Amino acid sequence: QVQLSESGGGSVKAGGALRLSCTASRYSSSTNCVGWFRQAPGKDREEVARILTTIGSKYYEDSVRGRFTISQDAVAKNTVYLQMDSLIAEDTGIYYCAAGPAWVCGRPSATRARELTVWGQGTQVTVSS
Repeated sequence: QVQLSESGGGSVKAGGALRLSCTASRYSSSTNCVGWFRQAPGKDREEVARILTTIGSKYYEDSVRGRFTISQDAVAKNTVYLQMDSLIAEDTGIYYCAAGPAWVCGRPSATRARELTVWGQGTQVTVSS
């Protein structure tokens, strides 16, 4: 079973930047769809970015588009990053990465989270205004 581990969270002031990393215990074709999710206090978990690593296609939630960038490490194929720039207070939350087979990336958002089979433990991001 592949395991995911997030790192890179922390506390920053508004306007600052952080880079989150999601590292899989090993490369696997069962984890070609990788998503970053955020759970803010008192709110439902939401997907903020997604990448299909086989072809490099990416998705961003409206509130982060233009500020966040998801990418796969060019060398260490088992690592996906979330570069977060121009952070705002509303970006505060626990960030989780999740992965599943490539076909999950094409699934409706309502079911995708359930179909991503591997989840990390989460990393806290706190943005102060």
